[in-house]
Amino acid sequence: MNRSYSLLLVLLLALALPCAAKAADYAVQPSGSTLGFASSFQGSNFDGQFGKWTATINYDAAKLATSKFDVTVDLSSAKTGDSDRDNALPGSDFFDVAKYPQAHFVTTGFRQQGGQVIADGTLTLRGVTKPLSLNVTFKPQGSGATLDVSGSVNRLDFGVGGGEYKDTSVMGADVKVTAHLILTAK
Repeated sequence: MNRSYSLLLVLLLALALPCAAKAADYAVQPSGSTLGFASSFQGSNFDGQFGKWTATINYDAAKLATSKFDVTVDLSSAKTGDSDRDNALPGSDFFDVAKYPQAHFVTTGFRQQGGQVIADGTLTLRGVTKPLSLNVTFKPQGSGATLDVSGSVNRLDFGVGGGEYKDTSVMGADVKVTAHLILTAK
C-alpha cells in the first residue's frame, strides 16, 4: 500500500509540474486600457493613441521564463487630436498603412534589472524588425491585474518620417511608447 501511495504521489507531481511552470493567461479589458505614443513636432510635444490593437498576455512575475507578450497594432487607428497630423500618419511618409497595415511586438524574454522587470522583444514596423526593450510594472488585483509598459523607439530605425520629417529638428527621433492594460484572468 505504501508503494502504491508513493507511485500515485509521483504521478500527481509529474502531472502538476507542467501546470506550475506555466505563467497565467490574461484577457485585456478594452475599457480603461490604452496603447499610446508621444514625440515632438516643431519643438512642441504631442501625445497619441492607437484605437485598435490586440494583445495576448501570459505573465507571472515569479515565472518570467514562461511569460510572453504578443501585441498587434492597427496603424491606421493612430490618433493625436490634430487633424493634419492624423491624416498624415497613415501615409507613405509615416506608417505607410497601404503596404504595412500593422505593427507587431513579441517578447523574446524577460529579465530583472534591479527592481525593474524588462521585457525584451522584437518590434516589426514598416517591414523592419528590430529589438525593443520595455519596462514592465505588473500589479495583481483580485482575479486580474494592471500592466503598465513603457519604452522608447527611434522612429528613423523603422523608416517612419520620410521627406521633410526625416529632419529631427522638425520631428523628434525618439518616440515614447506606453501601455496601460486592465487584465482579467482567463
